[in-house]
Amino acid sequence: MTANIPVYLFTGFLESGKTKFIQESMEDKKFNSGDKTLLLVCEEGVEEYDPEAFWGQNVYFKYVENESELTREFLEAVTKEHRLDRVVVEYNGMWQLKTFYAAMPESWGIFQQLAFFDGSTFSSYNANMRSLVVDKIQDAEMVVFNRADSPAVNQEEFHKIVRGLNRGATIVYDYPDGKIEYDEIEDPLPFDKEAPVIEIADEDYALWYRDLSEDMKSYIGKTVKVKGLVSRNPELDDRSFIIGRPIMTCCADDIAYSGLVCHLPEKTGLKTGEWVTVTAKISYESCVLYTGKGPVLYADSTSFAVKPEREVATFY
Repeated sequence: MTANIPVYLFTGFLESGKTKFIQESMEDKKFNSGDKTLLLVCEEGVEEYDPEAFWGQNVYFKYVENESELTREFLEAVTKEHRLDRVVVEYNGMWQLKTFYAAMPESWGIFQQLAFFDGSTFSSYNANMRSLVVDKIQDAEMVVFNRADSPAVNQEEFHKIVRGLNRGATIVYDYPDGKIEYDEIEDPLPFDKEAPVIEIADEDYALWYRDLSEDMKSYIGKTVKVKGLVSRNPELDDRSFIIGRPIMTCCADDIAYSGLVCHLPEKTGLKTGEWVTVTAKISYESCVLYTGKGPVLYADSTSFAVKPEREVATFY
């Protein structure tokens, strides 16, 4: 079934401004002109909705108090009951988004996803509930920091946190007086993609690996110098190995070895667990270890290397 019901997904913690934003959106005739809309409320704070102020009145409320209630059967039944044109979701900040993604009917598709945070408490949430912060930011199209006049708001710090998780999201600061400020901090990569040899510092492996994954075309045919941990795989021949690093996105539970297939002109005696530096040309082709095509390194040789001070690579 083709997804034909757009979902507007608003995430963030309690008192972060989600309800206010949705209320204002539903009062706007350009947004709420009469489409049959399900307003799925998964979190109730101090501020309440005022349905009588909505421009269009074709809005149906469903409240979900427990994460276990959020099932595909429940959402399909609601969809069928109201013959919906679209869905607006105020999601509970303490629930992982994977619960909602798994419950979405096939006829639903994410059209827009925004994450909201209280600027005065964001640093505390990031320090103490990092996995939930990551969960809300990594797929968001826009990240909004409310109460942006708070002394706790550090735009450079917030920028770094968001960009470490999501390169493409628009970052917005919302002030109590109604002023809106967009983040315009330049975010250059810490390595030169146009250099004859792109040298990747130890602390930049995670950023480089992600940029390679997101912008593969810009790397094809270029030469990179990078340090990594060797992994041998029996599906590769004796001239080939995997070079990579364990990468942590948010916490120890999500650490995963992220590597690339590397080919040498001759048989190699490298063993799993050894650290090496390679200077290699990047190709994009099919490989037995990839599902379809992926980046493949062609190196003339390798040299043994001292492992980085921090073996696990991070984005921050």
